[in-house]
Amino acid sequence: MKTTLKALSLAVVLGCASMASAKTTIGVVVKIGGIPWFNAMEQGINEAAAKYDDVEAFMIAPTSADPALQVRAVEDLIARKVDVIGVVPNDADVLEPVFKRAREQGIKVITHESTKSKNIDYDFELITNKALGEANAKLFAEKTQCKGGYAIFVGGLSVPGHNAWADAAVEYLKTACPSMKQVSERFGVADDVEASRTTSLDLMRAHDNLTGIMSFGSQGTIGSARAAEERGIADKFISVGIFSPGQGARLVHKGHIQGGYIWSPLEAGKAFVELGKLINEGKDITKETKLPALGKVEIKGKVIYAEKPLKLSKETVDELADLGL
Repeated sequence: MKTTLKALSLAVVLGCASMASAKTTIGVVVKIGGIPWFNAMEQGINEAAAKYDDVEAFMIAPTSADPALQVRAVEDLIARKVDVIGVVPNDADVLEPVFKRAREQGIKVITHESTKSKNIDYDFELITNKALGEANAKLFAEKTQCKGGYAIFVGGLSVPGHNAWADAAVEYLKTACPSMKQVSERFGVADDVEASRTTSLDLMRAHDNLTGIMSFGSQGTIGSARAAEERGIADKFISVGIFSPGQGARLVHKGHIQGGYIWSPLEAGKAFVELGKLINEGKDITKETKLPALGKVEIKGKVIYAEKPLKLSKETVDELADLGL
């Protein structure tokens, strides 16, 4: 009898231990640490995870935008045997082999800003590439009045989302402003405010006809506006694109950033957790039209599209900054 009770007690203890360990663990690797955009994303990850007793989620932020650092971070997460790996890629192609290894070990893989990634379960976007690129280009055309030349900044020349938005913007301007031409090839500096500032200064010195810079990467618009201030041309130079509202509010109110369109990195952080939990639990979401954190969605293959654009302007920037963006 005592033996039976001991066995039963052991079974209960083991069962409780099993239940205690039955958490969905989610590790999210972002492009780079220490910038407001990904600070807000981390806040979203933490807020979403706090809703659940059975979810543990955390963010890994590399010290630079080197794709090799993201590969190393994903390898570490595989070794830790997490359930779900989320990534905002710097270079989608470089990550494909390590994504494949993760999935071979039963780990779910979710990306963001990477619609062409292959070895994943899902990619999610809070606005379509075309809509985001065109919205910023339309504002840029309005502010420049289609005059002069322009330049494009992206976070990196291999960053899939940034270049897709830039492609859409350039195509829009070809039709809306046919006489307006790029003064150079695009620059992969928009995730580094100092590189954006110095590149802007170089372009301003080299091209007298440069009337503005459109940036797809959270530091590019800040950097170009600061460069225009240094050159004493901020009242007439156009800086439009993606930026963190809290970081850019001062420049917006001075009229040195003329606006832009983004989505919420805080909501993207929440979406990593909500989607990770759903797919790790084996939920079939392929026919869903509404998902947590994303709202109304359209799913095309492995890509989940939401429509949650945020307009950045003098009227909206303070409210968005107050939300932690």
